[in-house]
Amino acid sequence: MRRKWAIAWVLPLAWALSGCGEQQAAETEVGPRPVKSTVIGEAGPGGSRSFPARIDAARRAELAFRVPGTVQELPIKEGDRLQEGALVARLDPTDFQIVVNDRQATFDKAQKNFARGKELVDSGAISRSDFDRLEAEFKNARAALEAARQDLAYTELTAPFDGMVARRLVERFEEVQAKQPVVLVQNIEQLEVKFDVPESIIRSVRGGGRAARGEIPVYATFEGQPGRQFPLTYKEISTKADANTQTFEATFLMEQWERGTVLPGMTATVTVNLAGVVDDNAVFTVPVSAVVGDYKLDPQVWVVDASSGTVSPRPVKVGRLVGDGIEVLEGIEPGMRVVTAGTPFLVEGMQVSLLPEQEQAEARPDDLKYQR
Repeated sequence: MRRKWAIAWVLPLAWALSGCGEQQAAETEVGPRPVKSTVIGEAGPGGSRSFPARIDAARRAELAFRVPGTVQELPIKEGDRLQEGALVARLDPTDFQIVVNDRQATFDKAQKNFARGKELVDSGAISRSDFDRLEAEFKNARAALEAARQDLAYTELTAPFDGMVARRLVERFEEVQAKQPVVLVQNIEQLEVKFDVPESIIRSVRGGGRAARGEIPVYATFEGQPGRQFPLTYKEISTKADANTQTFEATFLMEQWERGTVLPGMTATVTVNLAGVVDDNAVFTVPVSAVVGDYKLDPQVWVVDASSGTVSPRPVKVGRLVGDGIEVLEGIEPGMRVVTAGTPFLVEGMQVSLLPEQEQAEARPDDLKYQR
């Protein structure tokens, strides 16, 4: 019985010792640890940022009547092209014409009384105060007539510029109120491209006017237009951040390449090339996988020494998550190469080899000795 127990104990021990010997032999054959890395501040992925964007017409207007009434004519359809001054809609003018006729009669009477009063006051037949009253009545009647004529003119709605009908918001014979939107008209020869810019980009770019001067290349791409890049020109950027996202709305202009190719309401991807315009003390964004915790769970990155090919940890101060990256506020500088994949298996002074961008670092049998 003792013999069986001894065999049961010795065999696993022998297997373990032989395994250790094999592991020790394997360790002597292990080469540099393959890792994936990126260079801080380099052009390309580090110098370009992409943002989802939305398209709107640079010139657009919701047309509304200034007076209430019944829609009598609506000769346009959605998608119709309009010339400036073209009729868009007309209200029933009957009631407004009646008011004009009434005001016209009142004005004619006041005008005659005023003309007669001038002759009478000159001859002393009426007092100056009576003449002033006649003059006031004449002026009031003239103003009332002008207002009535203006209201009659307001029953016609015309296109304020060349464009197209984006939406028709009412139908014929509907009762509409003053200032109620009737038709949305827009010109798509020039488009607005709007996107939200994170605070880190606003802080890192030297001089807000560089985008306005065209020194920062900005272009838009569309899923429906593969291979095409639409250049953008700067228009404006909000100086107040959104309370929820802490981003700033940027607006750029894009010329229409082909009539109807890009329409308001479409989405796009805007790429901003920030290479060469980032401050030395700027906030950098690195892949989330590049930042790991040390034994105290404080954030750090692994920096590759180009001369020796070894890695060493460097403490960093991190900011917010930005897309698939994380802001690094302190601890790294432009030109540093940091490890982005393979960090769990690194120890200070370890030799590493850099993988091409398309490859990923994979676990190796000797990784267990580094996971202490």
